[in-house]
Amino acid sequence: MANQEDIFKKVISHAKEYGYVFQSSEIYDGLSAVYDYAQNGAELKKNIREYWWRAMVQLNKNIVGIDAAIFMHPTTWKASGHVDAFNDPMIDNKDSKKRYRADVLVEDYTAKIESKIEKEVKKAAKRFGDSFDKAQFLATNPRVVEYQKKIDAILKRLGRSLENEDLADVKALIEELEIVCPVSGSKNWTDVKQFNLMFGTKLGASADSAMDLYLRPETAQGIFVNFLNVQKTGRMKIPFGIAQTGKAFRNEIVARQFIFRMREFEQMEMQFFVKPGSQKEWYEAWKENRMKWHLSLGMGDENYRFHDHEKLAHYADAASDIEFRFPFGFKELEGIHSRTDFDLGAHEEYSGKKLQYFDHEDNESYVPYVVETSIGLDRMFLAVFSHSLKEETLENNSTRTVLKLPAVLAPTKAAVLPLVKKDGLPEIAHQIVEDLKWDFNVVYDEKDAVGRRYRRQDAVGTPFCITVDHQSLEDQTVTLRHRDTMEQQRVAIAELNGIIAKEVDMKSWLVKM
Repeated sequence: MANQEDIFKKVISHAKEYGYVFQSSEIYDGLSAVYDYAQNGAELKKNIREYWWRAMVQLNKNIVGIDAAIFMHPTTWKASGHVDAFNDPMIDNKDSKKRYRADVLVEDYTAKIESKIEKEVKKAAKRFGDSFDKAQFLATNPRVVEYQKKIDAILKRLGRSLENEDLADVKALIEELEIVCPVSGSKNWTDVKQFNLMFGTKLGASADSAMDLYLRPETAQGIFVNFLNVQKTGRMKIPFGIAQTGKAFRNEIVARQFIFRMREFEQMEMQFFVKPGSQKEWYEAWKENRMKWHLSLGMGDENYRFHDHEKLAHYADAASDIEFRFPFGFKELEGIHSRTDFDLGAHEEYSGKKLQYFDHEDNESYVPYVVETSIGLDRMFLAVFSHSLKEETLENNSTRTVLKLPAVLAPTKAAVLPLVKKDGLPEIAHQIVEDLKWDFNVVYDEKDAVGRRYRRQDAVGTPFCITVDHQSLEDQTVTLRHRDTMEQQRVAIAELNGIIAKEVDMKSWLVKM
């Protein structure tokens, strides 16, 4: 476990040192769980957003994008259930005075049992070698089966208690499992209470006439209230989708794990409107589609899994998470939900306006059902960044820190390095930058020995280094170095654009879907 914590600490410090993520307003000691994306972080974030938008909007002829406002009429949040039901169960430790999400304490407890299962699997895999059958081992090993039974029983009880709002039983479960406060180590807990996560604010010039507003806790409602506007102006036929990316805000009880759970975050969501009765097949289709998108980035099938929800939200008839193996274990990265007609139906009721679709083929009107795909952009950033950070031991026993970002997402695609700062080499290097900058984000770097510059670009995640040397003056060729393999090849300056494009172009990555 300490090993995982060490890895995560390295991720956080590397993100700061190489201009990816800074603590917000750090000169004033920062704000808890609020972060700023630095110069490289802003580029990586933009590239992830663009990779999602291309796959979701540009490549689907029946999906369009919008950009709804953060402020919405307060009745929106009454209709959506957020005013009454957007709560997390919180519990305080009387000794440390720290506040925790009760459900997260229990889930962390089961995650520890899960890591015991993983240890057993590793031991058995070592023992049996190539003949090891993981599925059979998980199903038959008495110790593993016992661990899994315990996990299932705990999560089932937690889900049932939360669904029935039986907060006393949630506390009883914490006490029975003898869960201690991570800070004080004590079991001295308060009762479990509900805590609303929305940030309130005011709209209006004077205190008397000001209207109570909320910062949106999700981006989905901006899509639902615009359903009819988009459908009519875009002449959209069901099934069709509306996508958007944007900021959302939650007053998290326990904002933690760096940018995994923040108070201000960005979502990438798509609501897919379907005919009632067809939602199950669309739900399955979108589960498959979204997993393919994740796998297209080449971060390893073994690092993803589906987790189907035992406890469904009041509006859903099916829900699943795509979980990713973060340095702190498997956690939710994206949710796929079959939301039925709850949202449109509720807005119809509260607004008094019809939000129905007239189906010309069946000659009937109905409130469409919705299948949602919702991914946290910041979580996706953390997944990509943490997975890409590697420490490698080289043949000469020296080590290098390399950020093996998928080249399509890397903030800078190439660094151009003159071998020395004289003899006309910087001039050629600057000319290469001028030529490439129209198509790619490129940088010029002339400080330090070339080996140190390579290491610096490895650490920042740049896929290519282009070195201009004295041979370049004679034959217009340069050395192209690949970040992941450190292989170097001699190529003509005129060919650089084509070689880089092949590696970083979104099309060549997305066709893998």
